[in-house]
Amino acid sequence: MAVLQCFLSGRSLAKVVAAFGVVALALSLASCEKGEDADKARQAAAAPPPPAVVVAEAIQKTVPIYGEFVAQTEAKETVEIRARVQAFLEAQHFTEGTIVKKDQLLFTLDKREYEAKLLQAKAQLEGSLARLGKAETDERRLKPLAERQAVPRQDYDNALANLDTARAGVSSARAAVVESELDLSYCTIRSPIAGLIGKRLVAPGNFVGKGEATLLDTVSSVDPMRVDATISEAEYLKFSARLKGPRSPGGVALQLILADDSVYPHQGKVVIVDRAVDLKTGTLSMVAEFPNPDALLRPGQFGRVRAPIEMAENVILVPRRAVQETQGMKSVLVVGADNMVALRTIQPGETVGDLLIVRDGLKPGERVIVDGVQKARPGSKVNPSMAAATPPEAKADEKAPARPAEPKSTAKAGGK
Repeated sequence: MAVLQCFLSGRSLAKVVAAFGVVALALSLASCEKGEDADKARQAAAAPPPPAVVVAEAIQKTVPIYGEFVAQTEAKETVEIRARVQAFLEAQHFTEGTIVKKDQLLFTLDKREYEAKLLQAKAQLEGSLARLGKAETDERRLKPLAERQAVPRQDYDNALANLDTARAGVSSARAAVVESELDLSYCTIRSPIAGLIGKRLVAPGNFVGKGEATLLDTVSSVDPMRVDATISEAEYLKFSARLKGPRSPGGVALQLILADDSVYPHQGKVVIVDRAVDLKTGTLSMVAEFPNPDALLRPGQFGRVRAPIEMAENVILVPRRAVQETQGMKSVLVVGADNMVALRTIQPGETVGDLLIVRDGLKPGERVIVDGVQKARPGSKVNPSMAAATPPEAKADEKAPARPAEPKSTAKAGGK
């Protein structure tokens, strides 16, 4: 129509050609734009979706900081069972490696020799009593005669001396009877305490007690079981604040971590803190007691005592599995509000169960990737989903905590 109008208006051919060029250029540009849009649509359709990751929010709360101290179990009472008299070991009346009761019969010795000695001592006592009776009779008879000077004074003095000698003889004979009874009682050996008895050291039929008291066995109390731990001076100063709190030392709950890293099911309490710091090691001895109704703990076992040494006020906590380490630096991947990933360097603190205290580098409520870290890249987009919330103390009670991100100095066992 535009061309026809140009012809009708008598315009020049050059203007007509220019008009055709403008129309062709517009059509070409429109075609290019459509092609670019189609390419973008195809690229968007071919690009993979953002990777799915699991995130957790950084939380802020007050949590206890725990310290771990090398420890060794020891019996509250340990008694050596010895033969105190010379005799043949006649019989054993217990099963080795079992719990025995207080005053339970353990061993018997051949007592015939000591029964005979007791009879002899009793006979000597009867003779001493007879001599005492005669001396008392003589003294009573001579006393009035001596007062009337009917007999020499020397005779009465002799009777009085004989009376004193007879009394001393009776006392000596009675002591001999007591000694014989005591020796006879040693032939029956009972447990002085309730506890766990070990393997016997002498079998029946052997002669024991010659020269010295022969060690037959050992009994150790097992409930409660004591745990001797050594802590550094710095850790003691922190822990002492807990001991001087509103609760007594017995109120501070302790955990015992065994050699297989399992947590002993019963909690303990502090019963003794030694009077002085060891000048050679700079450590202080601390004794705790743990209930041991099933006799799981035995004297001499090694482990670690876990105790709350301070409270961390309003600290930031993130799951430990969200933390990465590169060349000694700790970092986490943070997911922003637009689901874009950013790498954040943090300053770690101590561990609290499965959580890690972050001293610097994060704010409360920020989301960190806990699962799918290998699929996320800084500057890329992800598809996050929230992880199930876990209280900081939950996992701490189930298993032994990992070492702190910045390890504390743990005291070594001294002399144990």
